[in-house]
Amino acid sequence: MPTVAVVGNLARDVVDGGAPSPGGCPSFAAETFRRLAADGQIVTRFAEADRGLFEPALEALGVPVTLLPAERSSGFSLDYEGEERLMGVTGVGATWQPADAAALAPDVRWVHVAPLLRSDFPAATLAALAAGRQLSLDGQGLVRKAQLGPLVTDADFDRGVLASVTTLKLSEEEARIVAGGSFDRASAAALGIPEVLLTLGSHGAVLFTAAGDTFVPAAWPVLGVQTTGAGDAFMVAFATSRAAGLDAVAAATRASRAVAEMLEERKHAGS
Repeated sequence: MPTVAVVGNLARDVVDGGAPSPGGCPSFAAETFRRLAADGQIVTRFAEADRGLFEPALEALGVPVTLLPAERSSGFSLDYEGEERLMGVTGVGATWQPADAAALAPDVRWVHVAPLLRSDFPAATLAALAAGRQLSLDGQGLVRKAQLGPLVTDADFDRGVLASVTTLKLSEEEARIVAGGSFDRASAAALGIPEVLLTLGSHGAVLFTAAGDTFVPAAWPVLGVQTTGAGDAFMVAFATSRAAGLDAVAAATRASRAVAEMLEERKHAGS
């Protein structure tokens, strides 16, 4: 039975003006589970109107998928220039409810929650998902406003959502928004979370805990490749490694290698 679950909406992604493709953390979680030879459960949802886009991708995942109903799907446009991207919101997905925690397999010990927008997972829902489990959260769900048009970010999130979180992942941009400026050890401590992972793209990550901060270098830099899903793969690998008994530094190191391998394969596939 799976000991790790990934929970979040699927999304209609349009990358660099191309055709719609399945996006969201669940799309990248299965690849990461396979790479680590680990069992995992994916709990996700999308609108019935988008079944033709998502169902073939779900059938190809090869891991247990629990599909919940939704009236609407998430959607994004993503345009890349190197490691920088310009995003727009084309669809605001479903808001998860506390009762949705019943979909988790009974042996799940670690849940990675992957909100796409601030409205995806209210505090009460995170508390239900975390009951008797450890929970990691992607910080983009703190800073992204749930409104259509160019993506708007700010720090006006409910601090109550942090009460159930064991590990919070923040990109550099998200960290600056949350801290209201530069992000450092004091900023991390002020969040009141046991572990904060600050990801630095191709440079690696910094892990902040009560014991201090630890730099975790990238396994190796992979440049000149589209990086959609890299952060998702990192956190799925991190959660899987923690559930397997690794400490946070070892888990982040393993996750960094998994991302480098994924991007290397993507680069060679596109060459």
